[in-house]
Amino acid sequence: MRTPLLTVKGATRLREELDHLWRVDRPETTRKVTWAASLGDRSENADYQYNKKRLREIDRRVRYIRKSLENCKIVEYSQQQEGFVFFGASVCVENEFGEKKQFQIVGYDEIFGRKNAISIDSPMARALLKKKVGDVTEVKTPAGSIEWEILSIDYTVVKN
Repeated sequence: MRTPLLTVKGATRLREELDHLWRVDRPETTRKVTWAASLGDRSENADYQYNKKRLREIDRRVRYIRKSLENCKIVEYSQQQEGFVFFGASVCVENEFGEKKQFQIVGYDEIFGRKNAISIDSPMARALLKKKVGDVTEVKTPAGSIEWEILSIDYTVVKN
């Protein structure tokens, strides 16, 4: 089960994707299906088969985004978050081996296509929540436990 949270920017990106799928991709694909169907035999028509499949994919994604936006809570930045790790924070951490990582803690639907984002439901995010700069926390993963020190916490991405 995933936590239904989104940052303001994440919700905006999902709405933009939904709008593009509904107003651009779907009508264009529908026109292609209609054109391909007018050519006759649909069983051997690759354009028809491909675009029908693409139309189903678009409809599935539209339903998913609508349901996600309907069921999620959009979390806005609050001054009370300053100094602690909460949803939306950009965090820089270093482990006991000197390896550094920097990422933003976001909702599940926001992590795709981003290298610098982790889900609020990940073991790392759960271990860091409510911690402050200088705190060391143990992150338990299937590969084992590793200690991470929080080097910085930043909310400028969320504020803008």
